[in-house]
Amino acid sequence: MNFPQPDDDLDSREDPYNVTQASRIYFLPNLMTAGNLFCGFLAIVNCIQARLAESTGLGEYLGMSNAEHYRYAVWLIFGAAAFDMLDGRLARLGGRESLFGAEFDSLADVVSFGIAPALLMFYLILAPTRDYLWFRDIGWIVGFIYLLCAAMRLARFNVITNPLLYRSKKESNKDFIGLPVPAAAGTVAALVLFLLKLYDADKSLKNWALALPFLMLLIAFLMMSTVRYPSGKNVDLQTKTRLRTFVGVLAFLLVLYFYKEIAVLVTCLGYIFFGLIRHWRRPRPPARPKSPEPAQPKRV
Repeated sequence: MNFPQPDDDLDSREDPYNVTQASRIYFLPNLMTAGNLFCGFLAIVNCIQARLAESTGLGEYLGMSNAEHYRYAVWLIFGAAAFDMLDGRLARLGGRESLFGAEFDSLADVVSFGIAPALLMFYLILAPTRDYLWFRDIGWIVGFIYLLCAAMRLARFNVITNPLLYRSKKESNKDFIGLPVPAAAGTVAALVLFLLKLYDADKSLKNWALALPFLMLLIAFLMMSTVRYPSGKNVDLQTKTRLRTFVGVLAFLLVLYFYKEIAVLVTCLGYIFFGLIRHWRRPRPPARPKSPEPAQPKRV
């Protein structure tokens, strides 16, 4: 009987398509993914409770107003984004990436960054357009398009990061292809915070309410685009920076804390349009010269 050598066993365990390796569940990364899913689920629950609060005569449900429920949903989406960032970093730092973790992460992202923002979009962001009868009947389509693009964006990400795909040396892993789903969900959540701030100040949104659906469609289609967006994968505990950059980041965090409703929205929109402007300004590859046509033989 031939027994497997230790080197052969090591190779089989490192193979990402070995059944045991592919389905392995690493505790800390997958615990963060479970936290992401839990936050997304609670965000959906709070969206539903906000609608119940609107339908009651007192304007409250479980002792909270609809605006409070929406705010909880927003912060839960931001919490899901924090968990999503941690699970990938823990997996990379510990060298414990698996195909199970990648699929589990994508399923959690569909809930937290797909369904929950789509409900926020349909319930609150598009609410100022309810006076327009033509939009009231088709407004739900905008939320579904966002959810569809988010799910397809995650599926495409799983495909292009598949270990079996051949990658040329020119390909870079520093940028995301298309708007990342957490960034899209963060923009929706930041817009909700801004709208709630305006509602508290009794300011009308009717004058520019029709611009909101088009902004939501832009966010949806950017997820499926080929526009490249910078990622923070290269920032870790070993990253060095200059003193003025460090002070600038601290100042930005202070502004973010004191003016969070405006600063978060400006940051998210700045990230979106930064990728668009860089995409439009990048140099185009030179056109290939046409090969000369073969000379036709002259007739005598």
